[in-house]
Amino acid sequence: MKTFILALFLFPVTLFAQQGFVIKGNVAGLKDSAQAFLVTTNDNTIFASAPIRKGVFTLTGTVAEPTLYWLMIGDAQAQHIYLENKAISITGSKADIKNLNITGSTSHTDFKAFQATFVPLMNKLSQTVTRINESGDERLKQTLMPVYDSVRRQINTEVGRFVEARRSSYISPFLLQVTSQVIEDPILLEQRFNLLDSTIKKTQIASGLAQFIAESKIGAIGSDAMDFTQADTTGTPVALSSFKGKYVLIDFWASWCRPCRMENPNVVKAFKKFSPKNFTILSVSLDKQKEPWLQAIKADELAWTNVSDLQFWNNSAAQLYKVTGIPQNFLVDPAGKIVGKNLRGEELEAKLCQLLGCN
Repeated sequence: MKTFILALFLFPVTLFAQQGFVIKGNVAGLKDSAQAFLVTTNDNTIFASAPIRKGVFTLTGTVAEPTLYWLMIGDAQAQHIYLENKAISITGSKADIKNLNITGSTSHTDFKAFQATFVPLMNKLSQTVTRINESGDERLKQTLMPVYDSVRRQINTEVGRFVEARRSSYISPFLLQVTSQVIEDPILLEQRFNLLDSTIKKTQIASGLAQFIAESKIGAIGSDAMDFTQADTTGTPVALSSFKGKYVLIDFWASWCRPCRMENPNVVKAFKKFSPKNFTILSVSLDKQKEPWLQAIKADELAWTNVSDLQFWNNSAAQLYKVTGIPQNFLVDPAGKIVGKNLRGEELEAKLCQLLGCN
């Protein structure tokens, strides 16, 4: 299982001239010699500062869009504030610094709702992952996996609820960004992104999220398979789209790849069993010399369409599908949708049984 580190608050800050913010603070228990600061969360740069007199301070400035900052008040523990260009009031006491009353910023109100719901869930997920990774007890790992899956499902559900209820909130793309590493479903992420109001989609964080979605969708289950054409063993161009109407396994491999050669018997077995059921294979080799490629095809009995541009790791189809390791495969349905990926050994047969039946 991939260990992840939750990076909740690392987002860039930009400046753009427009009507600014005015923060008026009144926090009891602060020293008169203290200062109040707004500090960027990505590089800890001081964005605004003001002296504190009898607990009172005023911070002013301009942000391009609602953005997360650190609020540092004297020597009290730093707090997060989702800042926007409005009149904002901060009241409370140093003794209860975690519960400052921050009003005037709708984005900060939504951010507090985000924290209340998702920080406990993320912490629980992270603790569970740590226990799984550090445990040498396989039975304990098996016990913890359902806990991990349950928390992930809960996070997924809560993300959907949050975005549905806050389509015009600047916190919604922030939430989608920070939970994308947990949910790991670019198609669902795109569906939720498309729910956002047009104004929110134009923000910096949403623009970055849109780019992330576009890149993540490449080869993702549920996405459209991207067409490509390469020459077969006789030099005849073959397009992936020519197989439309069939289930086709795009299988990336090479004659020099030992794990690929070890996997080939499983692929051959699947081909023999399911080829009568509207299934075929299109193997794409990352070879750079034709003779070893042809020899491997014959030796491994790969009795289906084999193509290659003999460009090694620069193979155009491999680059299109962002293939960085082999063996790797993508199962495409008759409509051209990717319905499976990285299916090896028994997983390939099981998936084909599910789709085509085993009788």
